[in-house]
Amino acid sequence: MEALDIARWQFGITTVYHFLMVPLTIGLGILVVVLQTIWQRTGNPAYLRMTKFWGKLFLINFIMGVATGIVQEFQFGMAWSEYSRFVGDIFGAPLAMEALLAFFVESTFLGLWIFGWTKLPAKIHLACLWVAVSGSVVSAYFIIVANSWMQHPVGVKLVDGRPRMVDAWAVFTNNTALVSFAHTIPASLAVAGSFLLGISWYHLWRRRKDGIDSVDQKGRVVVGESGTIAGRDKMDHKVWLYSLRIGAVVAMVAFAGTALTGDLQGKLMFQQQPMKMAAAEAACHDGTSFSVLSLGNLGSKNCKDVVSVIEIPGLLSFLAHNDFTTDIKGVNTLVPEYQAKYGATVPNNPIYGDRAGQAIDYVPVMPVTYWGFRIMIGFGGLAALASLIALVIVRKGTVPQSRWLMRLAVFGILAPFGANAAGWIFTEMGRQPFVVAPNPQMSGVDQVFMFTAAAVSPGVTAGELIASLSTFAVIYAVLLVVEVRLLFRYVRGGVVSAMPELAHPTAEETAGKGDDDVLAFAY
Repeated sequence: MEALDIARWQFGITTVYHFLMVPLTIGLGILVVVLQTIWQRTGNPAYLRMTKFWGKLFLINFIMGVATGIVQEFQFGMAWSEYSRFVGDIFGAPLAMEALLAFFVESTFLGLWIFGWTKLPAKIHLACLWVAVSGSVVSAYFIIVANSWMQHPVGVKLVDGRPRMVDAWAVFTNNTALVSFAHTIPASLAVAGSFLLGISWYHLWRRRKDGIDSVDQKGRVVVGESGTIAGRDKMDHKVWLYSLRIGAVVAMVAFAGTALTGDLQGKLMFQQQPMKMAAAEAACHDGTSFSVLSLGNLGSKNCKDVVSVIEIPGLLSFLAHNDFTTDIKGVNTLVPEYQAKYGATVPNNPIYGDRAGQAIDYVPVMPVTYWGFRIMIGFGGLAALASLIALVIVRKGTVPQSRWLMRLAVFGILAPFGANAAGWIFTEMGRQPFVVAPNPQMSGVDQVFMFTAAAVSPGVTAGELIASLSTFAVIYAVLLVVEVRLLFRYVRGGVVSAMPELAHPTAEETAGKGDDDVLAFAY
C-alpha cells in the first residue's frame, strides 16, 4: 500500500472518529441551554436536575471532541502539505475564525458556565451557556464553509496555479455551505434527541425493576419513592419522563428537518457533483428511476453485474429536478465527459511522482456511496420511527418492564450516529478522485480543482504514515475506553452523579475527603 492510500485511511479514520463527538456536542448543547432556560423561567426543579445531568454528559463529550479535533488540524501540515499549499489562501480565513473566534469564545464562556453555578447571577450564568453553545454552532459553520469549498470552489481565481480568494462573501455564503449547515444542525439534534430517549428509557425501566414505580389496572403509572436509593424520588421520575418525551419529539422534528434540507442538498449535488449522485444510485445508464435496492457487483465500473431489484420510476428525476421525466446522466455518460474536461490520465507533473501518466478513475467506490446513502436515510428514519413508538408507549407515564425493550431503546442511540457517519463518508468518498472537486459553473483557466493524488505530502513515506496511523489508533482506542467508561459511570449514577447533594453527603464527604468524582468541579 502506497503513502497516498495510507494517508487517506488515516484522515478518514480520525475524521469519522472525531465526527462521532461533533453532532452530540452540538445537539446536546442546544438542548441543555434550552433546559436551563426553562428552569430559569419556570423555577421547576425537574429542569434544574435535567440541566445538570445532561450538562455533565455534554461536558464529557465536549472534552473528547476537543482532544480528537486537534489532530485534524495537524494532519493538514503533516500528511497533506501539498493540499494545504493549494487551499491555504482560502482555508486560512474560515479556519482562523473557527479557532480564534468561535472556539475561544465557546471555551471561555463554557468555563464560566462550569465554574459559575454559585458565583454568577442566574441570568449571567445562563447567558454564558447561550454564548458557549452559540459558539459551537458558529464554529461548525466555519468548518462547513471550509469543507464546502472543497465540494464547490467559489470566490477565487487562479494565480500562478494556486487559487486566491477574490470574493470572501462568496466563500462564506457558498450555497453548498448554507445547505450543508442547515442539514447538519437538525442531524445533530436527531443524535441528541435519541441520546435523551435511550438513557431516559433506561432509568424509567430501572425504577420499574427496582419496584419504585408500578402501574395500576389501567396501565397508568403509580410513581413511588425509594428510601434506600439516593435521588430516586418522585421528582426523579419527572426528570426521565420529561427527558424521554423531549428527546423523542426533538428526534422526530429533527428527522423532518434533515429530510427537507437533505432534499435541497441532493439537488445541489446533482448540479455540482453529478458523478457522486450517479454512483450513489449505481446508475450506469441515463434514466429517471430511483433504486431502492440493487444487487450484484457494485464494484463493477460498468455495472454489467448490477441488477435493480426494487426501484421507483421517476423518483430520481424528482430528487434532481422536481419533475418525473428528466433523464439523469449515468456513469457511462459522465465518464467520457469528465475525461474530456479534466484528462484521462494523471498529469505529467513531479508532484504526482510515480502516479503520473496513470489512468484516472472518475467513478467513486460504488458500494460505499450506494450503501452509505441508504444507511444515512435508513438509520435516520429508523430513529424517528422509534421515537414515535416511544411516545406512544410512555403515554401513561412509564415504560414496560421488558429488559429486551430497554436494551433496544439504549442501542437505538447508535442509529442517528450511524446515519451521521454514513452521510459524512458518502459526502467525502463520493468526491473522489478529487480532493477539491471542480465547479462545473467555472470554465477555462479559472476552473479550480485538485486531484487527491497530488495532495499528499511528497516527503512522507508509507512507513511513517503507518507509524502515525498505528499511534493514532492506540491513542483513540484509549480515549474511546475513557469516554465510554465516563459516560457509563455518570449515566448509571443518574441525577445524583451530577448533583451529589441529593445523596445527603456525610460531613466527611462535605469536607472533600470522600469525594472521588473527577468532574465534581463542574457543579
